[in-house]
Amino acid sequence: MNRLQWRDEQIAGATVAIGIFDGVHLGHQAILTRAKEVSNGRGVLALTFDPHPAQVFAPNKVPTMLLSLERRVELLKSYGVDAVVICEFDREFAAKSPEDFIAEVLLKRLQISGVVVGENFTYGHRAAGRVDDLIAAGLKNNFVAEEVPLEEMDGAVVSSTRIRTAVVQGDVETAEKLLSRPHRVEGVVVHGEKRGREIGYPTANLGYSVTANTIPRDGVYAGWLEVDAQRWPAAISIGTNPTFAGERSRQVEAYALDQSDLNLYDRNAKIDFGWRLRDTLKFDGLDSLLDQMKNDCDQARKLTQ
Repeated sequence: MNRLQWRDEQIAGATVAIGIFDGVHLGHQAILTRAKEVSNGRGVLALTFDPHPAQVFAPNKVPTMLLSLERRVELLKSYGVDAVVICEFDREFAAKSPEDFIAEVLLKRLQISGVVVGENFTYGHRAAGRVDDLIAAGLKNNFVAEEVPLEEMDGAVVSSTRIRTAVVQGDVETAEKLLSRPHRVEGVVVHGEKRGREIGYPTANLGYSVTANTIPRDGVYAGWLEVDAQRWPAAISIGTNPTFAGERSRQVEAYALDQSDLNLYDRNAKIDFGWRLRDTLKFDGLDSLLDQMKNDCDQARKLTQ
């Protein structure tokens, strides 16, 4: 089986940046920037892994993802990567020794001239390979290996785990700072109860994967809705609509501000979260709900201008 999937033509002699790159956050961006500097114009590869290694080592503890694989590839390229290589991470790959990873993957398959990784990078069976081992292997095999210090912000390391925690807590503002862009949730617009349309606020109800997306805490947010390259400021609701009777599943809905005639069903949608406005509330009746929804939309409109 071909375990390396090239998203672009192979570039011999390039520098490879290695990581899961979930989020392509500020720390990842520092690795990519250094890889471009080290490459001396010979090209930069990003080697990433799918599925997440936890799927192999701890399947009951697999984290939700900050990015879809396609979005990860898109962002890696936007930060100067010339080609992306996706490595299928399974038990056979995980069993490779550090020496085999270097010989078979880096040298034989990727034909690299340099490697750039974060300072906490490990590789090979049982994570036996460390950055010092990689640097020593580079001296032996005529490639440059460098580590990039972990980025810090507000006294803590920038990491996918930290960002994921912030999102789950509803702190999308912190997530945006660490990512350098708004956190995004993706899915297909599905049919809902159409209650929003009936009360003058037609929403795009997102059908989403609970593992491929990290969903913010229930509440109301301001952000943006994007479908087929069209992008609108939006008021976003996450929750079960407790004001109305009946049980319903958790929903992610976005109302494109001041848009009433959009037909978005069955289309791929992206929701970007900019600000948390409030918690989900249960209202006494429709009038009080409508008053609050108007306030939410007014606030979202000001924030997204």
